[in-house]
Amino acid sequence: MHHMASRYKLIEVSSKKHAKDFLELPSIINRGDKNFIRPLDEDIEKIFDPKQNKRFRKGNAIRWLLKDQDDNFIGRIAAFFDPATALKDEQPTGGCGFFDCVNDQKAANILFNAAKNWLFENDLKAMDGPVNFGSRELFWGCLSDGFFEPNYNMPYNQPYYRELFEKYGFQNYFNQYTYHVPLTAGDMDEVVYTTGKRVKDDPDYQFDIFNPRKLEKYAEDFMIIFNKAWAIFPGVRPFKKKQAILMFKKLKPISDKRTMIFAYYKSRPIAFFLMIPDLFQVTRKFNGKFNLINKLRLLFFVKYLRRNTRLIGQIFGVVPEFQGKGVAAGMILRFEKEVAKPNFKYTDLEMNWIGDFNPGMMKMVRQIGGKIRKTHITYRYLFDRTKAFSRAKRVG
Repeated sequence: MHHMASRYKLIEVSSKKHAKDFLELPSIINRGDKNFIRPLDEDIEKIFDPKQNKRFRKGNAIRWLLKDQDDNFIGRIAAFFDPATALKDEQPTGGCGFFDCVNDQKAANILFNAAKNWLFENDLKAMDGPVNFGSRELFWGCLSDGFFEPNYNMPYNQPYYRELFEKYGFQNYFNQYTYHVPLTAGDMDEVVYTTGKRVKDDPDYQFDIFNPRKLEKYAEDFMIIFNKAWAIFPGVRPFKKKQAILMFKKLKPISDKRTMIFAYYKSRPIAFFLMIPDLFQVTRKFNGKFNLINKLRLLFFVKYLRRNTRLIGQIFGVVPEFQGKGVAAGMILRFEKEVAKPNFKYTDLEMNWIGDFNPGMMKMVRQIGGKIRKTHITYRYLFDRTKAFSRAKRVG
C-alpha cells in the first residue's frame, strides 16, 4: 500500500472526532443533491456501539475514513462479520457497508481492500456489500435505479457507485426492488378484487387492524407469523416474544393503527402487513440530529399534522401454507376500507426490499398493483478469484 500513501491516507475510526467525520461524510459526497436525506446520526451510531448492537457479542466491526493529499475526506467504509449469519453461506461471508466515496476508482479500491484484508484476517472467505451490520431492511444495497428521495433508512447514493463496486470485482448477488402502489381507491389491480373478495367473503377468514390496547396479543401474533414466513430464510433470525413486544412498543408512537393489518384463519394468525408513515418525509430537515426539539416535531407531524402522504410497507408476511390463496389481496381490501374514509391522507405506498430471489413475493406485490420504482443491488465478492460465483438461491 505504501506507494499510494502519498496520495491517499486511510484512517481507522477510533476517536469521537473520527466517528463524527464518518457521519458527516455522506453530506459531503451528496452536497447539492436535493434527493439526498441524511439519516439520523443515532440510527447509524447504534449499529457501531457494542452496548446497543448485540452482534458484537460474537462478531466485530471496524470503520475507516479516506483522505486525499490535500487532507480532505473523500471516502468511508465499514467492515463487519457475525458468525451466526456468516456461516450459513457455502463459504463464511462477512460484510462491508456504509460505503461512500468520490468518483475515483483508486480511492474506492483502497477502501474495498481495507475491508477485504480485515475480513480475510478474520477467516472469512467472501464479503457482501454494501450491507448493514444488523437486520437487512435497513442500510442495505447499492441504489442502481430510481434515484428519487430515499425511504426511511434505505440507502441513497450517486449513480457511479455501481461502477466502483463492479470494477473492483463485486458481482450481483441479488437485486432488491422497492415497489410503488398508488393508494387512491379504484387504482387497485382487478386481480385484487377478484381474489381478495373470495377470502374476504369466507367466514373462516378474519381481517383486523391493529388495536394498541391489545398490543401484546398482536405482538405475539406477529411473532408466530414472522417465524413461519421469514425465519426460514438464511440470515434471518426468529423473533422471541419479548423482542416482538418491544418492537410494537417502539412502533406505537410513530405508527398509525389503520395501516397495520392482521389476517386470521379460524382464529389462527396467518398473515400481517405492517405499514408505517415514511419518517424521512419529516426528518429530512433535521440534518441527522435527533434532539428533543426534533423528537417533538416528529411526533407532532406524525400524530397531528399528518404531513405524511407516503406509507412504507415495513414488513409483509404470509405463512407458507396460505401463500397463493389470496390472503394478501384480502388484507389490501381490508386496508382499502380505511383508505376510503374521509380523514385518510396517504396517497402512496412504497414496499421496500423485495428480493429477486423471491418470485412469489414479487408476484404478490404485482397483484396488488405494485410497480418497481427503485432497484438496489447486493453484491458479493469472493476472495478466492478462481471460485465459481453463484447468485442467491431462489425461494418459493
